[in-house]
Amino acid sequence: MRVTSALLVAGLAVAGCGGDDNNGGSGTSTGNANVNDGFKVGLLLPESKTTRYETFDRPLIQSKISELCPKCQVLYQNADQDPAKQQAQAEAMLTQGIKVMILDAVDAKAAGAIVSNAQAQKVPVVAYDRLASGPVSFYVSFDNRRVGMVQGQALLDQLSANGQDPKRGDIVMINGSPTDPNAADFKAGAHSVLDGKVNIGNEFDTPDWSPDRAQQEMDQAITAIGRDRVIGVYAANDGMAGGAIASMKGAGFGTPLPPVTGQDAELAGIQRIVSGDQFMTVFKSIKPEADVAGQMAIDAATGKDFTAQSTTMRNNGTKDVTSVLLEPVAVTKSNIKDTVIKDGFYTAAQICTGAFAQPCAAAGIS
Repeated sequence: MRVTSALLVAGLAVAGCGGDDNNGGSGTSTGNANVNDGFKVGLLLPESKTTRYETFDRPLIQSKISELCPKCQVLYQNADQDPAKQQAQAEAMLTQGIKVMILDAVDAKAAGAIVSNAQAQKVPVVAYDRLASGPVSFYVSFDNRRVGMVQGQALLDQLSANGQDPKRGDIVMINGSPTDPNAADFKAGAHSVLDGKVNIGNEFDTPDWSPDRAQQEMDQAITAIGRDRVIGVYAANDGMAGGAIASMKGAGFGTPLPPVTGQDAELAGIQRIVSGDQFMTVFKSIKPEADVAGQMAIDAATGKDFTAQSTTMRNNGTKDVTSVLLEPVAVTKSNIKDTVIKDGFYTAAQICTGAFAQPCAAAGIS
């Protein structure tokens, strides 16, 4: 999978800026593993409802580890959104002798026990995509507050298009899981753009990022607000956007539907954008994130400084963690070709199947 230089440059730029103290591009760990001998790397991902983890994150991280350490073995588990299961998986991996752990926590606070247990056994932890509590060695993700700002600005711009009053009706906000610190950042970022400029008729925090729960929440909002008052939906990711769209269609909304945001550039989300059901998504190019995680893991396990690129610091309630934060990109129908297709995330053939062939042609996607 190819990553465009523009996205990488944007990511590097964001990683090195902001109000936090910068450590000059290095972070240190105390591992003593040897690349020449090889060692075990634990990879713990949070769930499989969001297609990105199994389709992209897992294979890309495994590929980077293999590139940097051909004799290393990656032990992989998915927690299926169950923090207790993830803790059991982590304990099993430690028993199997891993030298470093890459952890995308189901519940960031609960994961503090995982991190502390790993540290007690001198196993460094790389927090991936979500900043877990505890003595984490490194963290890589996207600028999550910026994600929410990108979503909120896209929605506000669309509601204000052609001189329309963005307060002519109400929006519904369907935020992510309350146990995911990223969700809080997305929410804060969106509010920083939307507050005072739109009317928020109803707002929900959605357990487990569940699309089914999002559909139920949207049903409740339509009943409370009234179908004719809903003019837009802030949905924090594509799965929940799909749930909100299903709700609106079930409630008899006409076309075009009110604009709906999303995140993750899931194939179904991109196809909904092509067909006009969903307005936008946020593309977070996973390859550079996976590559950084792989490099951090090898450096942490072998006791090297992380100097692959510029870093910043993020506090997780326990310590200031050496972090790399990448830049998100807004995707609408107008730039699908220049983002997810150009970047190799999907091919036009994957997007433009069946019922999507005609809207793809109309949008110039081929």
